[in-house]
Amino acid sequence: MGKKKKQSPLIIQVKSIFLQNSTKTFNHKQLGAQLGIYDPSGRNQLIKVLNKLTLKGELTEVSKGKYKIKQSIQRYTGTIQITRQGKMFIISESFDQDLLVDNKNHNHAFDKDTVHFLVKPRRGTRRNYAEIINIIKRFKTDFVGEYELRGNIPFVRPQQHSCPTDFLIIHSYVKDLRNGDRVLIEMNDWPIDAKYPNATLKKVFGKPGETETEIHSILAEHGLSIEFSPELLEAANKIDTTIKESETQQRKDYRSKLTFTIDPKDAKDFDDALSFFQLDQDHYEIGIHIADVSHYVKEGSLLDQEAYDRGTSVYLVDRVVPMLPEVLSNSVCSLRPNEDKYTFSAVFTMNSSGVIQDTWFGKTIITSDYRFSYEEAQYILDTESTIIPSTVSLTNKDYKVTNSLKNALLYLNSVAKLYRQKRMNNGAISFDKKEVKFTLNANNLPDTISFKTTQDANKLIEEFMLLANKSVASFIAEQSPSKTFVYRVHDEPDDQKLMNLVRVIGTFGYQLNLTTPLTTAKSINTLLKKVKGKKEQNLIDVLTIRSMSKAVYTTDNIGHYGLAFEHYTHFTSPIRRYPDVVVHRLLQHYLDCQAPPKETIYKTMMLHCSNREQLATKAERDSIKFMQVVFMSNHIGKQYKGVISGVTERGIYVEINENKCEGMVRLSDIRGDYYVYDEKNYAMIGQQTKQIFQLGDQVVVEVKYADAIKRHLDFFMVGHA
Repeated sequence: MGKKKKQSPLIIQVKSIFLQNSTKTFNHKQLGAQLGIYDPSGRNQLIKVLNKLTLKGELTEVSKGKYKIKQSIQRYTGTIQITRQGKMFIISESFDQDLLVDNKNHNHAFDKDTVHFLVKPRRGTRRNYAEIINIIKRFKTDFVGEYELRGNIPFVRPQQHSCPTDFLIIHSYVKDLRNGDRVLIEMNDWPIDAKYPNATLKKVFGKPGETETEIHSILAEHGLSIEFSPELLEAANKIDTTIKESETQQRKDYRSKLTFTIDPKDAKDFDDALSFFQLDQDHYEIGIHIADVSHYVKEGSLLDQEAYDRGTSVYLVDRVVPMLPEVLSNSVCSLRPNEDKYTFSAVFTMNSSGVIQDTWFGKTIITSDYRFSYEEAQYILDTESTIIPSTVSLTNKDYKVTNSLKNALLYLNSVAKLYRQKRMNNGAISFDKKEVKFTLNANNLPDTISFKTTQDANKLIEEFMLLANKSVASFIAEQSPSKTFVYRVHDEPDDQKLMNLVRVIGTFGYQLNLTTPLTTAKSINTLLKKVKGKKEQNLIDVLTIRSMSKAVYTTDNIGHYGLAFEHYTHFTSPIRRYPDVVVHRLLQHYLDCQAPPKETIYKTMMLHCSNREQLATKAERDSIKFMQVVFMSNHIGKQYKGVISGVTERGIYVEINENKCEGMVRLSDIRGDYYVYDEKNYAMIGQQTKQIFQLGDQVVVEVKYADAIKRHLDFFMVGHA
């Protein structure tokens, strides 16, 4: 049987016009005018198309020469999803299942594009497939790829699987541009009868594989900008940063109270500070002071629009791409020691057991007395000493802190532990997945990979930031009538994802109690405790995280499942998160007793911020993967112990224990037998030896190949550990 022909571009164009004008009639002259067809030959082709679509039952001839689409033919709206294997699906609210798109019916759509489509039955199967009629909105028009001169014609081949076509480059002259260079292009259009879309070169990154090229490519792939415009930098530099008496008088003055920051030792922006003041023998005033970014970044300004567009700072392995220009993020707004700073604060009066008896929110001015690293604060908590030795201190010299400071840290740590335990008892989920950190050399290349550690000092700051975020959200959410506000929410896990998790952990002998949301949360915590320190820990941690819903920003307050909070927002990091800036503005708006603004605007803003956060997270993961592959490129031929982290029909994924680098063992690289994929049991089974490689198994692999450009590692399978 011959291969079914692809629909002609003219048929697709004609159908698209009828579908977008389902109540109208057209003759061939009207269609020709819309399509720019005026010659006799073209009109004859149009008439043939109209007759063909009528015979197929897709059009009705309502009067001589006038046609209308049949009402039974319904078009739907959906979003494109392209898998790594190149298969295209449509996700639509109109259907429970995703619909497959045949290659001949993709109509020039790319991943995440919003489209109109028809649903058609497939012969010999119950499953329907989708035919794309037209593209409503492109998800993106900028793409990263490699420049390639074919004869005298310039092309760019995108590196993303989500863009399954090459681009024809127009206006392509760029000085010193070479074949194979990584570039950024902007898609112009894709004529219906053209083989390739047209695009314009926007930027040249350089030779693939080099760190600067790859990091800039990662940012561009996700639509993240590394540079600020000259106009924006000028606006930032013109901000009046002086501390004015008139402004100070409108704020609570905390400059005389013991105040300090605790951050990573390489931090440059300090969003938050804690103040401590003993009121009497059993009562304390604890201030959580947050940089007052909204004082400097005025709503509707050029700086505000840029911060909104970016949505968040991006933390890559070798650099930070800030949401705000450095003059703001590292200087003006940053709560640096011994400098007067404007802040927005949540202040709590509590007893020695951490029971809150009074809460106040408002604008303040502070001076931070100490800038601690986590290591310095931890040393004080561990030793209860007031002397911080040179081996720990940021200055590499011994120095002394006051007894008041030491006592403040010890009290805050005891309260933080109480708050954490209370959260756990209420069903908060505690993930302890190991995060990698890199030591980079002078060329920004990785020398070592180790793991970040979380100690009491980290948890102390975390608990008090959670307290501020929860308290601000509760303050607004519990008011009547209800007010427009921005929340950080986390929905309950998807039932299907939980069932998949249950199946996987069952292979290791674990179970979950899914009776209620609370029993599910407590059961997950029990699981995470049981696997701690075991070979399968990181795998189960990752799979459990994947079973969770994504936390997002929204005006719909559904609570935060993972933290077990009924009300939660983000108030504590306005230097690096735009939603926090909005929360500050709205909180002050209500403290000033003003009427709630329209919710619709904020709902749209938070959808944008959630999307930007997800893109930043993907870029951060890609930068980690790139650095891991670069690191492993210096260890070709070396053997490592690892755990099988995934099994697919293409091969086995293995994560190395000592550095969490993940690579693939292809079927051809499992020696000594022919292996077959057992999907049900997440395993590969040798047909002769019956040897089984299963999800979670400890194995030994040898590094075969490291491809920094594709961010991919290949391993040989040596055997079970």
